[in-house]
Amino acid sequence: MNPFVDAFVSIRDFFETGGDVLYGILAVTILMWTFIIERIWYFYFVLPKQVEEVRQEWDGRRDTTSWAANQIRSYLISVVNISSRRYLLLIKTLMAVLPLLGLLGTVTGMIAVFDVMAFAGTGNARLMAGGVSKATIPTMSGLVAALSGLYFAAWLEKKANIAGERLEGLLARH
Repeated sequence: MNPFVDAFVSIRDFFETGGDVLYGILAVTILMWTFIIERIWYFYFVLPKQVEEVRQEWDGRRDTTSWAANQIRSYLISVVNISSRRYLLLIKTLMAVLPLLGLLGTVTGMIAVFDVMAFAGTGNARLMAGGVSKATIPTMSGLVAALSGLYFAAWLEKKANIAGERLEGLLARH
């Protein structure tokens, strides 16, 4: 068979086994990774231009030592700091939501197990196994999806801190 068809069938089977909560986990994961990729784009392509513009604006000033100049310097640094931290809180929030969605899948899967137990009794292990997999797969998926963004969220936070410190050094008071 075609490897693409095999992959599609495997993914479809995974989603059918794990239940409807997996679609929510998928949506939140795609949203989280969209913001992560946007931030990576920002740090590599937008931020250097922004820092250069701010540095040129500062270097073009005659007065860099007065109280007013210090306030302008603080403002310029703050603008860059705010834009470099944009969406970081949202990324962290989405990372926190993913395990909770996995927990929701656990609860719905256990409800399916209890439904089977109510109708068929505890003797039908094959029917109960479907509910157990419906309980464990979303938990695993939510945790794996959250962990996939953990490294990048910390890395983006570090990049934002470094960018702010670097800009403070570039806007020296003459």
